[in-house]
Order: sequence, then C-alpha cells, then structure tokens
Amino acid sequence: MTVVTESGETQFLGAVDEVLTTFFARGRAGTAGLPATVGHLWDALASSASGGKRVRPRLLLSVVDGYAGPRRDAHDEAAWSADDPAVVTAAALELLHTALVTHDDVIDHDFVRRGKPNVAGIYRHRATDEGFDAVAATERGQAAAIIAGDVALAAAYRLVASTRARELPVLLDLMDAAVHAAAAGELLDVEYSGHLRIPAAEVVLQTALLKTAIYSFDVPLQAGAVLAGAPEADRELLCRIGQDVGTAYQLVDDLLGVFGVESATGKTTTGDLTAIKHTLLLSHASRQAGWSEVAPLLLGAGARSDVDALRGFLDRSGSRAYVEAMAREHAERARHAVIGSALPAALRADLEVLIDAAIDRVR
Repeated sequence: MTVVTESGETQFLGAVDEVLTTFFARGRAGTAGLPATVGHLWDALASSASGGKRVRPRLLLSVVDGYAGPRRDAHDEAAWSADDPAVVTAAALELLHTALVTHDDVIDHDFVRRGKPNVAGIYRHRATDEGFDAVAATERGQAAAIIAGDVALAAAYRLVASTRARELPVLLDLMDAAVHAAAAGELLDVEYSGHLRIPAAEVVLQTALLKTAIYSFDVPLQAGAVLAGAPEADRELLCRIGQDVGTAYQLVDDLLGVFGVESATGKTTTGDLTAIKHTLLLSHASRQAGWSEVAPLLLGAGARSDVDALRGFLDRSGSRAYVEAMAREHAERARHAVIGSALPAALRADLEVLIDAAIDRVR
C-alpha cells in the first residue's frame, strides 16, 4: 500500500485535500461584504495548511485501509470520497495540526514554516508594507495568527462532528486527548525554555510525548482503529506504537533544528539554541564535562559564532550521538511491537515504512 510514505506514490490523499479545500473555500466565501483583511486571513490559513507531509491523515487512513483488506484498493482514488467519515476525520486532524503549529509559531516567535511565511509572517509583512514599525508589525502578525489558529481549532472539532459516525463520541474523546496533551506539552516546553535550569532526560522525553507524539501519531492511529472497528487490544497496541514513533520523530526534529539543512527543513537551525529550548540535546550536554564553559553562550545575543560553538560542543560531547541513539531506540521498540503483532499484514508493512520515515528524514 505504501500509504504512509512521503514519495508521492499514494494518490488517495487527494480526498483529504478536497475536504480541506472545500472548508477553506466556504470560509473565504463567508467573508463577502466584510473588510478585505478578513478574507486575507482565510487565504493565509489555507496557505499555512498546504504543503505539509500529511502525516496524521496518512496514519489514520493507513489503519482503516489495513483492516479493510482486499475490499479497498489503496491506489484507487475512487475508493475514497470526501464524505467518507475516515477521510473527514483525517482532514480534521490535519486542521488540528494547522491550529497547533500556528499557535506554536506565535509562542516561538517564528514567522516562517515549510520555507514560506506563516500566518504571522504574512500579516507582519503586510503591516510593514502599511508603514508600521518592526515591533507593531510583529504584534499585528502574531495577533492574526492567534485568531487564525482559533478558527482552525474550532473547525477541526466541527469536521469530526459532521461525520455523524456512530463512533463519534470516541472520536471526540480522542480529539480532546490530543488537544489536552498538546497543551500540556506546549506549556512544559515554555516553562522549560529560556533559562539554564535544564531538566533531566525523562522530563524532556515526557514533554516530547505530550507535545508531539500523542496528537500526531498516537491519536491518528487510534482514530483509524476506532473507525475500522479494530479489536480493543489492537487499538491499545497502536497507541503504544504511535507514542514510540512519535517520540522518535520529535527527537529527530530536535536534531534537525540544530544540525539540519535550512533549505530542506524550511526553518532556522539556530532558533532552538538562541531560545534555549530544553531539548534532549541540551539535557544531555548540560551534564557533560566542559558544559560550564559553553553554557553562557546560550545567554548571549545569538551570534552565529556562539551558535557554531554550541553546535560543536553538542557534537564533541556525544550529545548528538546520544539523541540519535535514543531516537533509534524508540523507533526499534515500535518496530519490534509491529513485527511481533497480529495486526493486518498490510498495516504492519505500512507501519514499518512509517518507522523508517520517522528516523531517516531531512525535514
């Protein structure tokens, strides 16, 4: 099936994009008669939602497809429609992701995502063109992003409710679990950033689980199992697999945030260090010999030379290798769970592709 790959082989995700396109078009149409900036907000939000990996829809639909077996051809676009509850729920999870990263960019003072201006960046640029100074333009951009994120968050719930699936109460519970975990993780991320009191590895890993793994991997896999009518034991197994893969994914994300190639990741490789993000990289490094000499660089102005020196220490101290090993450990734990399971064969194959993609990626 290769449902979860990023290679473009799978065509049926077009149905998910159709749901999202229809949502944004209706929202844009509803701004008729209002000041132009309201319509521009919908355009900016639609732009922000485009171009992603579609990880969450791929996961959910992979599970549904795996249990459907030969009844559905994964490469047949006609086998999936924009009113299929699984497709609509998959689109809702993508909208939830859009909402969360739109707000996350405000928290992190980021104005670019996927190599292009995000909502905050679009509105900051517009304010600058209108003559506002840098501070005022930034504030206007971030305010617009908060509003846009609120719209996407509400819409995600509305989309799930629109399915009227018999599994709706469980799906809404999963949405709540996703939002509550992401909120907790985001709060911990804020609390554990910006200072040199760097927590232990287990605290950082818990933050990664809450902030990323649950809403991006665990919940989509569970939602797919619910919609597919999978046994409860399978759902519990997919939950554990999702949490391990999601944690590995976040650890790789942290590595790319420091050692990645900006043209590939679409975001800066200095932001995590200058913001003193308490990633596993810093948690490990802060407990290595020589840390006291380089730690003050984190409190500086973020000069390129300081960042380069910090990056060098993360490499020399073994912190980079440690995080790479931890990512592989979580991925391999998920792989062993998949291989030893009674999940449908096609789903097992897809999950193994997912695990490889979570580790071996450049963006």
